[in-house]
Amino acid sequence: MKILFGLTYYRPHLSGLTVYVQRLAEALAGRGHRVTVLTSRYDSRLPLEDTIHGVQVVRVPVAFRLSKGAVMPGYGAAALRLLRQHDIVASNLPNTPIEAVMLPLLARFVVPRPITMTYHCDVQLPPGPFNRVVDRVVFVGDTISAGLADRVVAYTEDYARHSRLLRHFPKKRVVIPPPVDMPPVTRSQIDAFRRRYALGDQRLVGFVARFATEKGAEYALRAIPRILRSVPDVKMLFAGEYRRVLGEEAYWQRLQPLLRQHARQWQFSGVLDPNDPAQLPSFYAACDVTILPSINMTESFGLVQVESMLCGTPVVASDLPGVRQPVRLTGMGRIVPIKDPAALADAVVEVVQHRARYARPREAISALYSVERTAAEYERLFGEVIARSQRRGGARA
Repeated sequence: MKILFGLTYYRPHLSGLTVYVQRLAEALAGRGHRVTVLTSRYDSRLPLEDTIHGVQVVRVPVAFRLSKGAVMPGYGAAALRLLRQHDIVASNLPNTPIEAVMLPLLARFVVPRPITMTYHCDVQLPPGPFNRVVDRVVFVGDTISAGLADRVVAYTEDYARHSRLLRHFPKKRVVIPPPVDMPPVTRSQIDAFRRRYALGDQRLVGFVARFATEKGAEYALRAIPRILRSVPDVKMLFAGEYRRVLGEEAYWQRLQPLLRQHARQWQFSGVLDPNDPAQLPSFYAACDVTILPSINMTESFGLVQVESMLCGTPVVASDLPGVRQPVRLTGMGRIVPIKDPAALADAVVEVVQHRARYARPREAISALYSVERTAAEYERLFGEVIARSQRRGGARA
């Protein structure tokens, strides 16, 4: 098959969505398919075309940004060219409204191709009149795109039932678990990681994310004093982008007083070296517990919590649709109410002090979540959608 993925941001941009698509695209390329990603050239230093681990990446220059979206005047021409070369479109939403609608419109009416849409999350921007308008426009665009798609993929049925978009498309929905992979690490690699970041023998609470409003960093910071009462040698280690996260500059500034207040217990590692495959699993394995204190439906699952579980580290996650599913299915952690620093702190202390209760073998986690399983299910879905389209005469072979 010749598969065209569409999404606003792709690597080296780092988010759960980009990690998801990269893992899936590379796995499908490894299974012998021709895979192309159509995305934005969000950084002018990036090449217009590139090949990354067997996946062709086509980047369209960005004229300007609206909030976190990217406006790309050349997107339509690039999409038309690539549609003619591919068998199926795998759109990924949320996307910039114009591109969210343009790709499926072109694939439905101009260069007919079957369309799948993976819906990664609802959009919930920070409060404000402008963001309310952007939120509504994005929702309308995503709804039109879902209406044009042959099938709509959700991570979990739990999230799909609660999503303001997915709940309107029950007959098109298919649930495919997300692709998660994390290599095992050795004791010496974990010790080297702790030395590199001067962590000593401190108890570690890991937090892997972008420093963004929906990730709930402020509630993690406010949980620190209560954690310290029971675990005085604790440190929160935040791995990910934090200084110049697109659209989150005001949030970064607003949390500066809390960051200064808890500077001794909060440490930024920055984005872990992507060229060192031991860095991220060493991070997870070095931690006593990891947290996912997300606050709204912008978080639909949290790949990082399954990554943590694969490394033997339990998780404290927010009681959000989709996000709560890995802990529910594995028993490897605790679920807490959103925006509740006291509950978050108590759950962290419980897991740190009774960690053995939440331990599960790696094999039990990988039986539920793996890149291979996800790629196989998408491969089957793509084949079915292409075959159905060909029977209707809606696409060329």
